[in-house]
Amino acid sequence: MSTTSAAASRPDEIAADLPFLRRYARALTGSQTSGDSFAAATLEAIIEDRSVLGHGTSGRVGLFRAFHMIWSTAGAPMGDGDAGNRLEARAQDHMAGLTANTREALLLNSIEGFSFGEIGQIMDVDAAEAEGLVAIAVTEMERTMAGRVMIIEDEPIIAMDISSIVTELGHTVTGIARTRAAAVELGSSDRPDLILADIQLADNSSGIDAVNDLLAQFGNIPVIFITAFPERLLTGDRPEPAFLISKPYSEEQVRSAVSQALFFRSTESLTAQPVGR
Repeated sequence: MSTTSAAASRPDEIAADLPFLRRYARALTGSQTSGDSFAAATLEAIIEDRSVLGHGTSGRVGLFRAFHMIWSTAGAPMGDGDAGNRLEARAQDHMAGLTANTREALLLNSIEGFSFGEIGQIMDVDAAEAEGLVAIAVTEMERTMAGRVMIIEDEPIIAMDISSIVTELGHTVTGIARTRAAAVELGSSDRPDLILADIQLADNSSGIDAVNDLLAQFGNIPVIFITAFPERLLTGDRPEPAFLISKPYSEEQVRSAVSQALFFRSTESLTAQPVGR
């Protein structure tokens, strides 16, 4: 991370960190549109008053701190769909049952790689409280619905590792596909609740294309991309994934993203049973 003070942060430093702020915002809200709106509002706030970056923080910490000021002021809303939609209302109710600030702390730590001390600076809490929020989040998020998870990955060892992590969380792996064609065939025969996908597959086919084929067939299924080429998906084009993990990944990153994705999926449209039943 940059060691430049927030007061001296240059526009090019902020621009370099912006794709990761957008990734975080999308995962937090469950929506590309809503996440990007909060990222844009953050930039507007910085342009108007650079003091929102904070004093004595690194450039990246300052950027995320400014985001959290906007996010907290707005009341930490989720998504941007029709407020009258019954399924979205249930998701909102589900979210309201979580301990405040826990999802934020978990994403900052597991997906964005901030230390507990840095999370404290971002969220205006001390490091010990930040660590406690992450621990609570892990417990609460893993109590959400268990789902059926499809894996698109051409490296056998990585596929087995991801499958093991998913299974230990209480979810069912519907299968592992190594090519676009195999992914479409697997998904068509056994519809998943969540897709974990690499970008570059065994026969040089595209995991992005495979996912798009499946989404065209089934509609709104959450997707987590786990890839060594995150820049291919952090372009600003639409649609972008709400959940994106860079290789090499950690177990905590996968656990967090899977729990977050299935949390947003855990409405009446999720044909799964609660973990432990």
